[in-house]
Amino acid sequence: MIVRHLKSCVVQLAASLLALVVVPAAGESREEVRFAAPTPGGNVVLAIHAATDIDALEPLIRDFQAASAPDVTVTYTEYQTNDLFAVARDDCLHRSNTGRSSAQIDVIISSSVDQLVKLVNDGCATPHRSRETAAVPDWAKWRDEVFGFTFEPALIVYNRDLVPSHQVPRTRVELVELLRSRPELYAGKVVTYDVTQSGIGYLFAFYDAYSGATTYGRLIEALGRARAVVRPTSADMVADIAGGRLLIGYNVLGSYAYRALRDGAPIGIVVPREYALVLSRGVMIPVGAKQPELAGRLLDYLLSSRGQQKASAGAFPFGFDAPLPPDIDGPVMLARSSLFRPISISVELLAVQDRAKRERFLTEWGRSLAPVASALDLNTP
Repeated sequence: MIVRHLKSCVVQLAASLLALVVVPAAGESREEVRFAAPTPGGNVVLAIHAATDIDALEPLIRDFQAASAPDVTVTYTEYQTNDLFAVARDDCLHRSNTGRSSAQIDVIISSSVDQLVKLVNDGCATPHRSRETAAVPDWAKWRDEVFGFTFEPALIVYNRDLVPSHQVPRTRVELVELLRSRPELYAGKVVTYDVTQSGIGYLFAFYDAYSGATTYGRLIEALGRARAVVRPTSADMVADIAGGRLLIGYNVLGSYAYRALRDGAPIGIVVPREYALVLSRGVMIPVGAKQPELAGRLLDYLLSSRGQQKASAGAFPFGFDAPLPPDIDGPVMLARSSLFRPISISVELLAVQDRAKRERFLTEWGRSLAPVASALDLNTP
């Protein structure tokens, strides 16, 4: 995916406001990746549009082709969550106005399930029912139109070589105290999502605010004082922590962190002890899909035992009823512990997308984490 760098600028802040480093975010230009049909001669194309790294879904796509669709070519277009939502929303509106889609979109996959629920509520989804969808936990599906197929906790990640073991935060309060007591070590070295750029980052922050309002206020204040860095994706956060450019990450998606740990990155992973937000990455079939039957087969594959086993062996190691990997600091069975806070795929998520609530939330976020666009690029040696 082609990356667009934001122009640097400096905003004058009032003395009471604190600086936050904003790093370049991905732009609107996108590349389409084609997975040719395993069986020569197939001319059917299934178009997936997703806010998920292609490396994470490629094994699942290829296994789906091998198991269920050897004569099908799959195209994959990758976005950031907000960009994907905009494209899907605009295509739905175009179809409503003209009776035809503006682009082929057969399957939508996104971690920002609130955006998928908004699309469903606006009449932009096609229902799908099967044995596999019936088995999905109630909190991970809505109206037979959005289905969660992964189990992904938001975690604390740290550089194992550079953060002393006695300073590793296991609660949000401990993270706040660490940032306040050790500014010489952690100023400019902590990272979280840029909630203005990332749909999933906004979703996590929104739920944080309502799950522990007092702690959340102290936390974002501490992040502001520590000149926290923000990133648009978990992959970016994990890469900087593993490379030693940053030391601690907050609300990092566990799937990205554990994949890096499994590949040898010098990182540690902690389940916050107050509560652990867990989302299920959503999949839906949009209205106007050119291949709705084939899209349903892919959806069923992702939810099937075979698809779940392939996912857990690859980029999505956590399962609905599986124990946490032993090298993660947390309860053995997260989904059965008192820490489990699922982000339910339900009508409640419409509140997250309410325009007035969003504006108020981002205003409050900005008061504590007033962004300063900077020329600093942490990937520069």
